[in-house]
Amino acid sequence: MKVLVTGYRGQLGWEVVRLLEARGIPCRGVDQEDFDLTKPEDVLAYVRTYEPDVIVHCAAYTNVDKAETEPEICAAVNAMGTLHMVRAALSVGAKMVYISTDYVFPGTGDTPYDIGDAYGPKNVYGVSKVQGEDAVRSLVKRFFILRTSWVFGKHGTNFVRTMLRLGAEKKELRVVSDQVGSPTYAVDLARVICDMIPTEKYGIYHVRNEGFVSWADFASMIMEKAGLPCRIVPVPTSEYPALARRPLNSRLNGSKLQESGFAPMPSVEDALDRFLAELSED
Repeated sequence: MKVLVTGYRGQLGWEVVRLLEARGIPCRGVDQEDFDLTKPEDVLAYVRTYEPDVIVHCAAYTNVDKAETEPEICAAVNAMGTLHMVRAALSVGAKMVYISTDYVFPGTGDTPYDIGDAYGPKNVYGVSKVQGEDAVRSLVKRFFILRTSWVFGKHGTNFVRTMLRLGAEKKELRVVSDQVGSPTYAVDLARVICDMIPTEKYGIYHVRNEGFVSWADFASMIMEKAGLPCRIVPVPTSEYPALARRPLNSRLNGSKLQESGFAPMPSVEDALDRFLAELSED
């Protein structure tokens, strides 16, 4: 088995490549300098040259607010870029892993979203990820779509790193308390991907660490575990207007993962403990 991982410079792609290498699985991580996702001929040529058995497509336009002012660019990468990758995968008979998001749902109510629930994205980024999912589902027979949320990891900028930096500088931080979901450690998500790809258990999965928290809850957990005296003040989303609407309900029902025979995801608290330990080793 030979694996091509796009978005190698991102926090998830980097972890997937690192774990594949640790397991002795031939792989190659690629990013923007290798080929342009928006140019189908470049994507096709690269994939046909490498001839992977599996493509793990982590690359994406992820600046949610900026996407509102650059909808064409976001769509070119997340929608059309995924379609180009799908067609390239079909040309070499490769399995496809697509990383999606809770943003494909409307984010209303307080019930965890099931895999088969209706789409209802509220921002440009969410729409583009729905289009990416559609490209995969409509054309590829051997696919894994993994919807996840609030990803954090060592190799990149994320909420945990931001809280650690601000918590060391400030005595008090105001953090949104009415958006609820599951922070997801890139290491744990990468493990699921690497466990899945040798199998034929295709389909859509919700993959996130266990437990639901608000951003304010998570920030408080970070401060406590990092030993920072910064006080977290919970505030509503309305106090932080942004270009893109955020879902208040980012809860995902992840039961299919274990039902399909894969190891369960660790808790949010356990994931944060391991991430902080990883950072302390630097």
